[in-house]
Formats: sequence, structure tokens, C-alpha cells
Amino acid sequence: MRTQQHGRLRGWLPEPTRRQIAEGESAPLAAPMTSQPPNALDAPVTGGEMVDTANAANTAGTAGVASPDTATATPTNPPNGDAAATEPATLDGDRQALARRYARQRQTLSLINLGISAMVIGILLFTGLGFGLRDALAGVSAWSPAWGWQPWRIAAYLGVLFVVSTLLGLPLGYYSGLTLPGSYGLSTQTTSGWIADQAKELGLSVVFEVVAVEALYLLLAIAPTTWWLWAGLLTLGVTVVLANLLPILILPIFYKLTPLPEGDILSRTLALAARAHTRVRGVYAMNMSSRTTAANAMVTGLGNTRRIVLGDTLLDHYTPDEIEVVVAHELGHQVHNDIPKLIVAQTVITLGGLYLVNVALHTIVSAIPAYHGLNDSATLPLIAATLGVFGLVTLPLVNGFSRRVEHQADVYALESTGKTAAFISAMTRLANQNLSELEPSPIVEFLLYNHPAIGRRLALARGYITQPSRSSDGTTE
Repeated sequence: MRTQQHGRLRGWLPEPTRRQIAEGESAPLAAPMTSQPPNALDAPVTGGEMVDTANAANTAGTAGVASPDTATATPTNPPNGDAAATEPATLDGDRQALARRYARQRQTLSLINLGISAMVIGILLFTGLGFGLRDALAGVSAWSPAWGWQPWRIAAYLGVLFVVSTLLGLPLGYYSGLTLPGSYGLSTQTTSGWIADQAKELGLSVVFEVVAVEALYLLLAIAPTTWWLWAGLLTLGVTVVLANLLPILILPIFYKLTPLPEGDILSRTLALAARAHTRVRGVYAMNMSSRTTAANAMVTGLGNTRRIVLGDTLLDHYTPDEIEVVVAHELGHQVHNDIPKLIVAQTVITLGGLYLVNVALHTIVSAIPAYHGLNDSATLPLIAATLGVFGLVTLPLVNGFSRRVEHQADVYALESTGKTAAFISAMTRLANQNLSELEPSPIVEFLLYNHPAIGRRLALARGYITQPSRSSDGTTE
């Protein structure tokens, strides 16, 4: 089941790539997952387009349904140079009330989306409709270039599911991706702009999903006992390639990236990168304000494509010191080699999920004569269901690992800059601006948050208050 709620750049991206642009959060230092713009080094989310039941649960970290008139919020921070951008931020109690309401609304929407996904897969699996669809497509070419693999029939089966799930998810996606955030002042996007982004994403999704599913079924035909191992290794390779291409191929499809002009922010950012021993190909501004009021930054790409990207919503509404600690947090992921760690972790998780699929396929296909073999297109719902359940079960573990990674990045930002007051102010400003809930329910945070809650991060920073601050070149002030 496709998840329209995720907006642009959804589950077809491997996790460490998705982490760099993921819609999990609307800010690099903010709290849980929202369906807002791309985000720096976001948290692990198990699964891909074939695991949308898990993806739906991932967005449940901040979600509930209310009419748009329940609240109308506007950005609270004017551009740099105005009083609110030069004074330390203070927590806005009214916006925290909105944040809690917004979180409940999005949680409810995510549960609805999860229920729809489960219902569709359940109908395909338990009513015989999955077999009926395969039989209805029997007129499609049975051309088999090798080992019984029938790419045209598999593509046709996937295409029908793709269209149906897209249409089913469209109303909920429109409400959760445009109407609801717009009612809280978090979206600046027009309906035509949202439709254009959806069309771009659908085009990318078609290409990636067809290639991924066809490769999966080719491996099932070639190596029916070890296909899962080869598929996991292939996923690893694709992850590395996409992480490398992200800033030069994928992000520019949706956002305009322009080199940051000479000035204080550029100087500070490059100095931070040098101290972190992180080579970057430049520092860029991204026109996030064309879609959202939320702030964000990221270090994206690998090797020769790595660069620092700052949202214009961050540049225009935060003090230089606040921007510095945000960038330091992102560079902390580079210092700690978090992307390689995430790639390894995701590869292990992927292999675990694929092995479980292998067991399920061999057990169920051999027991139900209606299946024509492991590479029968009718096994697609079974694969999706198995990966979906696996994603839900492992989600707390994955999110726990991510929270640890984010905590370490916070520690690096605090210790490398010494700007505790700026960190606290930035976190507070992010909570106000992005409607991030300060203290969610502990069980919700444990299950669904890929970053520590804002309250925990503020508490961490307060423990550093007595330490002297440092300038961006590392000298004590």
C-alpha cells in the first residue's frame, strides 16, 4: 500500500539515503516525525515501498484528525536582524498546545493509513483476489528471458497495485500533506505546487519500484534459496549509490539549491566543517520556504558529492550562533561516521526481513497449490505483508538506535561549539516554529520517535551551562 501521506521522496529510497532527506522531522534538531520537508540525517525507518505498513507506523510519531479550523498558526520568527531573531527564544505555551493537538491529529491519520494498508493487503491475501488479479492478467505477455522470470506479468501486477494504492491514498495524502499542515501555518505550498511535487515523486517511484520488484523476482527465479542474501547485498550497493547522488540528482528535482554567499554564516560553517575534518563540496541554501515554514539543515551526499545544505527558513529566522549549533549537530553525524553505521545497520535489518520473507515464501507457497512458484506475481502481497509486519516489530529497535545517534550528535554540537545558550535557544525556536511537542508520552517516544524529545535535548543542554563557549574556530570565548 502506497503512503501518500509521506509526500515527496518516499519509501523507495533506502533508509540511510532517506535519512538525509527524510520527512521524518521538519528540522534537524527537532523532535518526532512529521510529513514536512526533507530533513538532515533523519532517523532510521525500516522498509521501503513494499513495506508501507511499517512506513505508516513511522509517521505515527506525530499525528490525529481534526478539522482545519481547530487552529490557525503563523510563523513566530521574523528574519535575522529583527528583534526576535537576535534575542534568545522563549517557549511559546500556546504553540505547545497546538503542537500536542497536531501530534494527536497526525497519529490518528497514520493509524488510519496503516489500517487501509493492512486492509488492502489482507483482502489480496485472504479473499483470493490476489490470485484473481494474476489470472486476470494472464493475457499479458508471458515472455521469459531467463529461468522462468516473467517481467511483463510482474510489471502488470505491480502496476495495478500501484494505481489502486495511489488512488486510495490520495485523499488522505492531500489532507495530511497539505490541508492539515496548512491549517497550522506549517505549509506555504499551493495546491498546484503540491500536485506537481506528487507527480514528480510518482514518476520517480514508478522507476525505482519497477526496477526493485523486477530485480527481486529475477533473483527468486535464479537463486530460490539464496535470493534474499543477494537482494540484501544489492540493496547495500543501491543505498551507497543513491546517498552519493542525492544532492546532485534527487534534491534538485524538488528544491532550488544556491551557493551560500560570502559572509559570517558561510565562514562559520566552513570552519565547523574543517574542525570536524569533513570535506564538503560547498554550502548551499535551499528554498524550503516555497513549501513550508519549518526550519531545517543537512549534510548530504557521500564523498565527492557531500555538501552542507541550509534551509532558507533557518537562515532567515535564526541567529548566527543558533545556525552554528544546528550545523555542528549535523557535522556530528559525520564525525561519528553515522552514515556508514546506518548503512551497516540497515543492511543487517534488511537481510533479516528478507530472510523472514524467504521462510514465509517457502513455507506458504509449498502449502498452497494456488501459487505457481516462488516467483509467481501473486506472491507480491505476501512479501509486502511479511516485510510490513517485520518493519512494525523492529521499529522500536531501529528508532532506539537512531535516538542514540542523535543524542551523540547533540553532545558533539554542545561540546564542539560550547554555545549552550544558543543550542537551547535554537531548540526552543524549533519547537515553536515547527510545532514540535516538548514532552510526548514516554511510550510514544519509545515506539515512534527517531530523535529524543525536545524536552530531553533541552535538559541535556542545561547540563552544559557552566562550560565556557567557543567560537567557530574552536577557541574559548
